[in-house]
Amino acid sequence: MRVWLNGAVVPAEAARIDPADRGFMLGDGLFETIRVAAGHPRHLDRHLARLAGGAAVLGIPLPMDAPAIAAGIASLLDETGLAEASVRLTLTRGPAPRGLLPPDMPRPTLLATVAPAPPPPAPARAVIARSTCRNELSPLSRLKSLNYLDGILARREAADRGADDALMLNTRGRLAEATVGNVFAVIDGVLVTPPAAEGALPGIARGLAIERLPVIERPVTVEELMRATEIAVTNSLGVRPVATLEDRPLEGRAVASELARVIGFA
Repeated sequence: MRVWLNGAVVPAEAARIDPADRGFMLGDGLFETIRVAAGHPRHLDRHLARLAGGAAVLGIPLPMDAPAIAAGIASLLDETGLAEASVRLTLTRGPAPRGLLPPDMPRPTLLATVAPAPPPPAPARAVIARSTCRNELSPLSRLKSLNYLDGILARREAADRGADDALMLNTRGRLAEATVGNVFAVIDGVLVTPPAAEGALPGIARGLAIERLPVIERPVTVEELMRATEIAVTNSLGVRPVATLEDRPLEGRAVASELARVIGFA
């Protein structure tokens, strides 16, 4: 296995992340998951723009510009020969002395890894997470940060309850997103999704769907969610219909199919 680390493709066993890296020590960083189809990273410009925007919020300088990052990802894909794959691009603030205050002159770490594309998942059996929630009041809710502990807690809760995903609420008790994707629901015949202000990550697939379909962005209560006729979860790797929510069957698949078509997964 080979990886792209700070501008060079190297064997994974030779890649070294400094033990003092703040991404490892404090979760001080961001990541992007990028779908590769027919050898080409999909919507790479949008992923790199989101990465740059998040880095600006956190004050992490990008060690190279978007064309250089794109060239690095291309070189990694050439080395691996994978045509259908998933690229993970990780940016951290880099190594620094202990403490919360970032260093004045950070040395960021930029790492890209690639794996074969996962098979399409089966329709989800979902629950509403009760063990944790999304903090829509935090700017981090709009960033794809390295800290995914709320999602991990919610996914563990789902597994403990015999489900395989959880829909997460915000601090006001309204729908925010799923553990690894945005939520679209058909409620009273209308396709809706929570706005970013409700704690939803501004997903790449979500943005494409909003641009290309008549989607209403508005707050969604639990009562509304429980009477939805269709629910689908989107992320950069695909669209997953929800088969059951709190053991209530959802028979529709039309919205998931349409989302996959307009986003480019069909």
